[in-house]
Amino acid sequence: MDRSLDRALNQSLDNSPASAPQLALEDAFHAMVARSRTEPASDLAERLDRLARLRAVVADNEERFRQAISADFGHRSAVETTIAEAMMVYGEIRHATKHLKSWMAPQRVATALQFLPARNRLIPQALGVVGIIAPWNYPLQLTLAPAIGALAAGNRVIIKPSELAPSFSALLKETVGQRFDATELLVTSVEDEVAKAFAHLPFDHLVFTGSTRVGRLVAEAAGRNLTPVTLELGGKSPAIIDASADLEEAAERIAYGKLLNAGQTCIAPDYVLVPEHALQAFAEKVRAQMRRMFGTDPANKDYTSIISDRHYARLEGLVADAASRGAKILQPAKADDPNWKAHRKFPPTLIVGATGEMAAMQEEIFGPVLPVLGYREPADAIAFINARDRPLALYWFGKDRIARETVLTRTISGGVTVNDCLFHFAQINQPMGGVGASGTGAYHGEWGFRTFSKLKPVFYRSRFNRLADLYPPYGGKIARLEKLMRFMS
Repeated sequence: MDRSLDRALNQSLDNSPASAPQLALEDAFHAMVARSRTEPASDLAERLDRLARLRAVVADNEERFRQAISADFGHRSAVETTIAEAMMVYGEIRHATKHLKSWMAPQRVATALQFLPARNRLIPQALGVVGIIAPWNYPLQLTLAPAIGALAAGNRVIIKPSELAPSFSALLKETVGQRFDATELLVTSVEDEVAKAFAHLPFDHLVFTGSTRVGRLVAEAAGRNLTPVTLELGGKSPAIIDASADLEEAAERIAYGKLLNAGQTCIAPDYVLVPEHALQAFAEKVRAQMRRMFGTDPANKDYTSIISDRHYARLEGLVADAASRGAKILQPAKADDPNWKAHRKFPPTLIVGATGEMAAMQEEIFGPVLPVLGYREPADAIAFINARDRPLALYWFGKDRIARETVLTRTISGGVTVNDCLFHFAQINQPMGGVGASGTGAYHGEWGFRTFSKLKPVFYRSRFNRLADLYPPYGGKIARLEKLMRFMS
């Protein structure tokens, strides 16, 4: 969570005079708005050029981005930055470039019989200026993915990076500024004053990725301007192990989904529901897979650090609370090795026999800590999930088709992956978004283009149409028209 944004949104803009960073942001915003009003209709060539320049920003500086992100984390696996960030950005740009012409084309819409031979069309139109409040956990991918959709839709974009990723934020600001005019795409600084003003600006659309609590504050601030928002939040995404599941296979895939980016992933499995008789065996299998993947050495370059000391201490508190309440703590490595903390790497941890009263089950964990709970009947697992806020993701493991469809039908979540974790997010032809407390709205591929466009309905009247029959003096022609419409219906 971005602490400056949290602080800023709890303050009134009227408390003090605008600072220099605030004034600079407001001036840039108004300049961008002015350009969007005088030049609202960017053509295909201009949009493709902007996408190509954005790709060049990443391609020409990919290694610098990897190093900057690693510096912000303390250590970030270079492979994870490549596969979970750069490759995702390239894929989004490639997909948008390939399909943009068809996305921009007016859509034919059926015309009611009584209005024929008139025509209806839906014309995608840019909204104007889109604001993006970006997170720290995947700073490249989760910053640029919504920007790609917004630029493809013909908008101008302002990005507010996270204060927890200062090295990345400075590099993005520098490299974007080299290839984009400040009225096309702009990256702000991360001062508290900028965070304070950002969500209060009257954007044509605002995107926020982060915690549910801060998301509520962002939506409240945006609501004062009637600014529509896309909220990509988080929450507690469950995994269900069905009695028909292959435990070894499920353990491997959950271990990977949980430990990617050291669990600092909004769609990471947050807890696992396992049949009671298999609870201990499953937990041991997950621990073995965690050890196989990342070993027991805190210096392992494949294992990512926790973003800050404060987040590290929070994770320690969650584990200590669970242990004090009777849970069994399983760790594949010696957790008392001081090198874990020295590298700010949190040892992979399972909380076996977790209960709803534990702190780890009260908040999103956002780290390599995995509560494992037992259930007696499949209906109990479904009831446990449905008694809580709707999650951003849900994972189901098993071979029983009826059991699978029961879970899909009786639960509501932002997205689902069956027999694996995370990979629904990577499907560019599917939307990514939450529901309820896990978010609102969606983007990815064409879904992003539609989110950042206004589908403007246009009616083309034909000179042969009898619409004049609706004009006064009415006389008997309205009765005849009503009779005709009743017949047609």
